[in-house]
Amino acid sequence: MNDGTRSELTIWTFDWVPDGPRGYVRDLRLRWACEEAGLDYQVRSVPFDDRSADHLKQQPFGQVPFLTDGDLRLFESGACLLHLAEKSEVLMPQDAVTKAETLSWVISALNSVEMVSLPWWFVGLSNPPENQLDGWLRSRLDVLEGVFAARAWLVDERFTAADLIMADVLRLPWVRGLGSYPATDAYVARICARPAFEKALADQMAHFAAADAMRAAET
Repeated sequence: MNDGTRSELTIWTFDWVPDGPRGYVRDLRLRWACEEAGLDYQVRSVPFDDRSADHLKQQPFGQVPFLTDGDLRLFESGACLLHLAEKSEVLMPQDAVTKAETLSWVISALNSVEMVSLPWWFVGLSNPPENQLDGWLRSRLDVLEGVFAARAWLVDERFTAADLIMADVLRLPWVRGLGSYPATDAYVARICARPAFEKALADQMAHFAAADAMRAAET
């Protein structure tokens, strides 16, 4: 939750981005996690147009999000999400077996799904006659379709950080439009209907809308 009071837990994002990435900038993952877990947090920003030395000190690739938690500094959305998940059993089960399974699915969302879907998308931007990565991505989605046809949640018969990150990776329009995956479609729709996601998404969109207004006032 973000009630306007200062919190040591700070999510850093860009001050502005073009229309295309809005709703998908990855600070959303951290906002969503905090809302699910009821963690107090604040959101601060770094310039989109000028990646300063201070930004690069926090995130060496000049990306967002990065996270500060008191004296701790973390970058990469997956690392930040796992840090937040350790703060709440809502996101991370504490018994060894289900925690291990949750960790495995979190990393699989990033390493086995997102690391395929993003290259597939980049190749597709050049409009080749055939995207040579189609088969690779479809094989990943076929596996997940079987998983979601058999269970409602990835771990422990309840929502965890694994569902948060997997749904965020899968909700991208170009992934959803690749083929017929009804069980996966239902899973993504259900996870993204959660109030915490809806609030995080609305807050991110409002953040960038306010930036538009500020830019307009400066011209």
